[in-house]
Amino acid sequence: MDAVVRKLLDEHGETFAEEAGAPLKDQPAALFKLLVLANLLSARISSGIALAAARELFAAGGGTPRGMCGLTWQERVDALGRGHYVRYDESTATRLGETAQRVLDEYGGDLRKLADAADHDPKRARELLQQFPGIGPTGADIFCREAQAVWPWLRPYIDSQVQKGAERLGLPTDPEKLASQVPGKDLAKLTAALVRTARDKKLADAVKGE
Repeated sequence: MDAVVRKLLDEHGETFAEEAGAPLKDQPAALFKLLVLANLLSARISSGIALAAARELFAAGGGTPRGMCGLTWQERVDALGRGHYVRYDESTATRLGETAQRVLDEYGGDLRKLADAADHDPKRARELLQQFPGIGPTGADIFCREAQAVWPWLRPYIDSQVQKGAERLGLPTDPEKLASQVPGKDLAKLTAALVRTARDKKLADAVKGE
């Protein structure tokens, strides 16, 4: 393994789902939490605030589709406020309720059925994800980037943010070549770390030892 890649994984290789306290598993609740997280991270707001808001929503009971639907709109707003997700709190509270209801109606509360509906095709999965309120191309990228940890058929999922981080570190930007740097099970960790370096030049310089 390349020394830069090893350092990147050791120091910054925590997935965003893990950072939100919701480690990803191929299970309905964990996948729903990832969808919520993708929704929150899509807004023009710091990832730290988005992660804090996710933790508050999950603590309030919004970690499953039924749980999210069971929260009142005000309870969702309040949870987002506790995470300091205040700029978009009201519209996001509405979208999260609509998203949870759609997961129940379309997939019986289980996003593994979305994978089946997509015939395990990454392009089709992105299209289906973007049918959820608040999930555009950015949110779909976030979901797929993390979900490749448990859905091997998504690999290698390397989007433009990951490529930007790789370029900063002098790593290959070609998806197959970049993916070959780590075992498949670690690719989601690598992509999360590279997104962080794409957003933070000082972090990238520190990884390179500059």
